[in-house]
Amino acid sequence: MVRSIPATRVDKEVLGKRAARYLSATPRPFLRWAGSKRALLAHIVDVLPATFRQYHEPFLGSGSLFFLLQPERAILSDACGELVETFLAVRDKPELVLRYISALKIDREIFYTVRANRSLGRYKRAAEFIYLNKACWNGLYRVNSNGDFNVPYGAPKSANVIDDLNLRRCAEVLSRPGINVKQASFLETLPDVQDGDLVFLDPPYVTGHNNNGFVDYNETLFSWGDQVEAARAAIAAANRGAHVIVTNAYHDDVLALYPGFSVKPLSRASTLASNSAKRRRVEEAVIWKRSE
Repeated sequence: MVRSIPATRVDKEVLGKRAARYLSATPRPFLRWAGSKRALLAHIVDVLPATFRQYHEPFLGSGSLFFLLQPERAILSDACGELVETFLAVRDKPELVLRYISALKIDREIFYTVRANRSLGRYKRAAEFIYLNKACWNGLYRVNSNGDFNVPYGAPKSANVIDDLNLRRCAEVLSRPGINVKQASFLETLPDVQDGDLVFLDPPYVTGHNNNGFVDYNETLFSWGDQVEAARAAIAAANRGAHVIVTNAYHDDVLALYPGFSVKPLSRASTLASNSAKRRRVEEAVIWKRSE
């Protein structure tokens, strides 16, 4: 059955300009997120299709590409329930979320108090999630064996927790009738991709093989077997006529998972070192297959 969803045209010139002034553009992500593709957006814009029908992002994170594209139709998903619930709370009642955020200040003692005493109410809990994300170390999301957020205080330079105007603009885009946000794994959502859709896959990955401090965490979160399954799902979506874009580590083993895909190697400074002077270069790749 052929869908009647109209095609969305991609203006790469407009998107490129917006990506270049990303820190001042709205909407832009209201969360920091370790592994965010903000720094790679200009490269991703280069490989976007001329048109697409529905946008799919099964590793949502902060939603950098989604907020850049602002599509009318999208399926946004993530396995992290707290993240998804925060997006939904912002979508449904941004003013209430902002009211709760306004009571929270960037302070070490307040941070640890909030971290240890999470609220049960949906909108207050979302405000706490945004606050903890802002005040924690490098926007990292990590939980212990009990499921409790355990990232330490990051002493952010700015005392501003949130840009109110930007959060409202994010809520407006998320509130569009064609935008669906849900908690789900990539294996649950990617089979729904159809001909003419645009898929952006940004799975968790390490950029130094097994030589960096996050390998144990990443291997638990997203194993090599998961990488293999993600690649299979990406290939299947491309074979159904979707335009598929993947960001991943520039490793031979990873690239071998995507036969027939184009590859653009990239090098950038890591954002995970606390001291910017100690941030080494990391090697990443944009991997894609066009539907045209």
